[in-house]
Amino acid sequence: MSGFLSSSIARKFAMALSALFLIIFLIIHLTVNLTSVFSEDVFNQLSHFMGTNPLIQFGLQPVLIIGVIFHFVMGFVLEIRNKGARDVKYVNFKGAANSTWMSRNMVYSGLAILAFLVIHFIDFWLPEMNYKYIEGLPADSTRYYEELQHKFVPIWRVAAYSVAFVLLALHLLHGFQSAFQSMGFNNKYSGFVKALGKWYSIIIPAGFIFVTLYHHFNH
Repeated sequence: MSGFLSSSIARKFAMALSALFLIIFLIIHLTVNLTSVFSEDVFNQLSHFMGTNPLIQFGLQPVLIIGVIFHFVMGFVLEIRNKGARDVKYVNFKGAANSTWMSRNMVYSGLAILAFLVIHFIDFWLPEMNYKYIEGLPADSTRYYEELQHKFVPIWRVAAYSVAFVLLALHLLHGFQSAFQSMGFNNKYSGFVKALGKWYSIIIPAGFIFVTLYHHFNH
């Protein structure tokens, strides 16, 4: 595996695979969260299923965590290597003239999103692990909706989440298309991929912001 990732093309391909995996996860995650706006019962049922199903808890959840870590680590590795290559080979490189703001600042938006994920884990994942595995409390399929609303009462948390999702949108505006290009879609489908990426980068973060604001104003 280390030999495979020693190639620049291989690293970009692996980065793209992890990005596509997380893109799919965001769709699933938003879909579940949106049910909380329309049906408390459906949201509780879905959350209970995902929180108690062994395949999800001990199979998919570790894969997701590994995927997130791999994506960010690989992103930082690629940024360091690309910066080194530009410094050595392109003395007259003019970033603003040859690339977008998003592409030049992917590492910074990535760091901000990583900080947000740490807060998100503290807010939701750690309390869930404490509830089930440390305190060993009995399963309660009705608790999830109330817990979600409670989290979004403080305005500072709503603001932090909203800013994080705006940064996610900026990150996706470049990352979505870049991932597909690394997978070989820089051909006759590139126009469709670019348009799809723009819509995805706006709709998904906006959906999360909507859920956040909804529960803040309707708790």
